[in-house]
Amino acid sequence: TGQAFRFDLDESPGTNQRVLLPHPEIIEASQVGHVLLVDDGKVKLQVTGTGPGYIDCVVVVGGTIKDKKGVNTPDSILDISCLTPKDRADLQYMLDIGVDWVALSFVQRPEDIVEIHRLILAHPTGQTPSRPKVMAKIEKPSCFEGDSLTKIVDLCDGIMVARGDLGVECAPEDVPILQKQIIDECRTQGKPVVVATQMLESMIDNPTPTRAEASDVATAIYDGADAIMLSAESAAGAYPEESVVMQQRIINRVESDPHYQQYLKSFEPHHDETAAAAIIMAARQIARTVNAKAIISFTCGGTTAQKASKKRPDVPILAISPLLTTSRQLSLSWGVYPEYVEEGVLDTDNFRSMLREAFGIAIKKG
Repeated sequence: TGQAFRFDLDESPGTNQRVLLPHPEIIEASQVGHVLLVDDGKVKLQVTGTGPGYIDCVVVVGGTIKDKKGVNTPDSILDISCLTPKDRADLQYMLDIGVDWVALSFVQRPEDIVEIHRLILAHPTGQTPSRPKVMAKIEKPSCFEGDSLTKIVDLCDGIMVARGDLGVECAPEDVPILQKQIIDECRTQGKPVVVATQMLESMIDNPTPTRAEASDVATAIYDGADAIMLSAESAAGAYPEESVVMQQRIINRVESDPHYQQYLKSFEPHHDETAAAAIIMAARQIARTVNAKAIISFTCGGTTAQKASKKRPDVPILAISPLLTTSRQLSLSWGVYPEYVEEGVLDTDNFRSMLREAFGIAIKKG
């Protein structure tokens, strides 16, 4: 702590006085007073001077800098695309094999979403219903400047609250508030929102979570998230199956709590002034009045089912689609139980026949 340290473009081996930072855009964007966080904030430095190809810093929190560790720049908006050349190559591969969702990391501004949409639309599958949906991972403070968050949510098909890097670049006490802000914006616009990172972190090494972790998972559900996601717990932990079971146990317990419905009803999204929105509102009210078991939605692109999900009805939404991609994509939306039915199975000229088929699917799903 207090030591002078330099980041530069010199490829010679690093020392305890300097090291290569192979990102000239970070050097160019850094200004005196800006903070740099290395290895998820384990090492913290403050910029004291800049020059051609280097930045001088003072160490605020000391530690060891290892190869291939990330550098976060909470004070800087980098004038670069958030898609690296490798990201672009990976995107092309994903489009070729036909993935359902593409998640974009380190989104800084709405223009980043416009760029990935442009790349998807340029691909042969980009003009078809089977093109992937785009999810933005919110982990940069710049997403909360002005109306950026509103614009990003509007441009995306879904949002992930990536609390790992968000917690590095923002103050820890701000993260719960930002999480609620993101979820509220997504609910307002009817976009699915996933809360992720460190949900049951201790279960990487232990068979049970801490009580604080259980409360954290429950809070995300009470806030109105569409989905919650495990990371290292199930990908690299010692207790992957137990982690998934525990996550599901918490979900089931919260959703059976009367307070949960009260929380959901306390947030009433803006009503779209469209015929579809009016029909969905009526369906929700009718389902409540007649004590229906489900709301059935026939959908191609998934929009109708998502609009129904936005209103958080008291009963499940059975979304029947002739597109397998749509059925899989709808799995992220709150309360939606998608079912793929091959085109031609439903007689679209005979509504009663469609209802009989839908009843059979509903019974099969329980």
